[in-house]
Amino acid sequence: MDKRTFLKSIFLGTAGVVATGFGSKLLARNRKKWDGIFRLPDLPYSYDALEPFIDGETMKLHHTKHHAAYTDNFNLAVAAAGLTGKSAMAIMKNVSGHADSVRNNGGGYINHRLFWRVLTPVSGRKPSLELSKAIDRDFGSYENFRESFNTASKSVFGSGWAWLIVDENKNLKVTTTYNQDNPMMDIARDKGMPILCLDLWEHAYYMKNQNRRVDYIDAFWNVVDWDYVSKRYENTIKPGKARS
Repeated sequence: MDKRTFLKSIFLGTAGVVATGFGSKLLARNRKKWDGIFRLPDLPYSYDALEPFIDGETMKLHHTKHHAAYTDNFNLAVAAAGLTGKSAMAIMKNVSGHADSVRNNGGGYINHRLFWRVLTPVSGRKPSLELSKAIDRDFGSYENFRESFNTASKSVFGSGWAWLIVDENKNLKVTTTYNQDNPMMDIARDKGMPILCLDLWEHAYYMKNQNRRVDYIDAFWNVVDWDYVSKRYENTIKPGKARS
C-alpha cells in the first residue's frame, strides 16, 4: 500500500467512526421520551379485516368511540389523581388506592389494547409448541381449554371480560372479570398476566349478533392471533424461577 492509499484509508476509517458516533447520538437524541399521555393505538389491521366473524362497523365504533372515550377519560382521571407519568401497569397494580374513574377508565384503556392485539385476519394459526404443552399440562387438552374459556365467557352476567392468564406460579388459568376490571389489578380475584382476552360487553358484538353472545364467542376462535398469544406467554414465563 502506497502512502497516498494508506492516508486515504485512515481518513475514511476515521470518518466512519465519527459518522457512526454522530449517528448514535442523533438516534439517542431523537428517541422520544414518553410524555405521560396515554394514546389510542392504531389497529394492526383494517376495521373490516375480521369479517365475517367480527363486522367492520362494530370494529370501527368499538375502536374510535368506546376505546377512544376510555383513553381520554383515563388521561383526565390520571391527571386528577396526580398519577401523571406512571405506567398503566403500575396504576393497575395499585388501583384499589385510586378513584373509580381511574379503575374503570384505566381498565377500559388497557384491556382494549390487548384485545386488538390478540385478534388477526389470518386464520388457521395454532398455539406454539411451548404454549400447547402448557395448555395440555394445565387443562388436559386444547379442547378442554377452549371449553373452559367458552363456559367462563358465557357465565359473565352483564358486562365483563374472559381471560387466559399466567399466574404467579406460571400456571395457565381461565378467569373472568366484571366491567373493565382485569387480572393485573390488585383487587382481582385471580391475579396474573393476561395473554388472551375476550371483550364481553354488548358493544363488542351487538350490531352483528344482537343478544346472541354465544355466536360471538364461537366466532372469536376464528380470529385469535396465536402467534401473538404464544409470544406473550413465552415472554411472561421467560424471566422467572422454576414453576412451583
